[in-house]
Amino acid sequence: MRSGRILVAGRELLIARPEDPESLIDEARFDEDEFLPYWAELWPSGIELADLVAKLDLRGKRVIEVGCGLALPSLAAALAGAEVLATDWAQEAVDLVVVNAEENGLALAAAVLDWGSVRVGEIGQFDLVLAADVLYEERNAVPLLQLLEAVVVPGGGVLIADPGRRHAAVFFEFARSAGWPSEPVGSGRIVSLRRDRPGATHAHRPCT
Repeated sequence: MRSGRILVAGRELLIARPEDPESLIDEARFDEDEFLPYWAELWPSGIELADLVAKLDLRGKRVIEVGCGLALPSLAAALAGAEVLATDWAQEAVDLVVVNAEENGLALAAAVLDWGSVRVGEIGQFDLVLAADVLYEERNAVPLLQLLEAVVVPGGGVLIADPGRRHAAVFFEFARSAGWPSEPVGSGRIVSLRRDRPGATHAHRPCT
């Protein structure tokens, strides 16, 4: 494990992360569910999203990060005053989020979350959903939208940072057709989504 300092909106955060992420590749886990240790890298999208989130006033807001990895946006949301739940499908990521939050004196919760298994009300609802670089596989698109519809409060929002992954455009088009209009924020690598029909449910079609 190595530690480094990251500056987020003027606050220096100490982030521990695996020394060699490639050493975490497990062929048996890959064969089972195509698991790769993406969580162990500090991706540029996560840094950019964290910089934006740390400047927001999130006092009294419930925030969830999905596919959090090292969870820099979650830590930024905690800095901004939110009640935060950081989630990932890798238990190792969740364990390290807790360590990094404690190391920086920040309060947040962390849990393993499988997007495809969440139903409305199971984990509560949130004012804001954060996601950084989670659209690198086509199979993530429909479960992510289903998750948003399950956990976002009426009138709530979503911030997704994406570096231009080829499946991202398909997801955003699918989201718009399901009642989630989007608009770029700042540089355009971060996209804001918001329900245009609060409480509505939509039929899902495959992203092809």
